[in-house]
Amino acid sequence: MATNRSRRLRKKLCVDEFQELGFEVTLSYQDGLDSKAVDAFLERFLKDAIEANGLGYVGGEDYGFVCLATRGSVSEEQRNQVESWLKGRSELAEFNVSPLMDVWYPENEINVKA
Repeated sequence: MATNRSRRLRKKLCVDEFQELGFEVTLSYQDGLDSKAVDAFLERFLKDAIEANGLGYVGGEDYGFVCLATRGSVSEEQRNQVESWLKGRSELAEFNVSPLMDVWYPENEINVKA
């Protein structure tokens, strides 16, 4: 693919200076946790960790992707806030929050902004 793209095309493709970042979340629940407790956890997660930080979540009860609720990138601070919220939850046996990654092209490296 051509590397000399117009600004308009770069924006439309979400590449270069228009790259958007997000992160993956993997959740494992404590043994014996019933479906009502999982549903209650997910509601709190979406309200307190996702929506409260201006983020959006796409996924299910055990895996999902977090991105900005509007166009743009998740900051490292927002990622850390979600991770901190998850650390305090007794419903989880373990969880994993990935490093920031390109939302549209996960195989691409993150552009370092000067």
